[in-house]
Amino acid sequence: MATDTTVSIGASHASGLAGRYATALYGHADEAHALDPVVSEMEALGRLIEESADFRRLIESPLIDVNAARDAALAVLVAQGFGEIVRNFVGVVITNRRLRDLPAFVHAFAALVAEKRGVVIAHVTAAHPLTEVQAQALRARLIEAGYSNVRLIPEVDPSLLGGLVVRIGTRLYDSSLKSRLQRLQYAMKGAA
Repeated sequence: MATDTTVSIGASHASGLAGRYATALYGHADEAHALDPVVSEMEALGRLIEESADFRRLIESPLIDVNAARDAALAVLVAQGFGEIVRNFVGVVITNRRLRDLPAFVHAFAALVAEKRGVVIAHVTAAHPLTEVQAQALRARLIEAGYSNVRLIPEVDPSLLGGLVVRIGTRLYDSSLKSRLQRLQYAMKGAA
């Protein structure tokens, strides 16, 4: 990884609105001795949001009445087999008129769980999907760099052209071809 740039990515998961919702859900699930099932269901909720265009439209639409949105969302969650704690959490989110923030709450909860379990989350953006061999090699390099128990979250951005951008917390490692070309362009402008 060529460039190590420290950047501010915004509020950490422990602060801000998403952090408060995530912390409240984590505390409630832990108190109810249902943390592992809730963690699994929140991961499933994240996948549902990513994979279901209809559910995403429900979340993102400002035109849907709060009561209709609650009924529709809870019907989907019941049909998908989600437990009472996650259904109640989504119900509170909707009642508080924060349905559009649900994806951020899911991500904040995942980050909180990872932190509590000692897992380092690495967001890896590449021009093409990583192969399993590439993912294992990257994981090994990150462990060598001092990040133990790393979980990779891959993303694809064809505009990078090649290379990788790895974000771990507020640290950004950018070895993408796009960034290299931009640095070369700036250097050439300075030389002219």
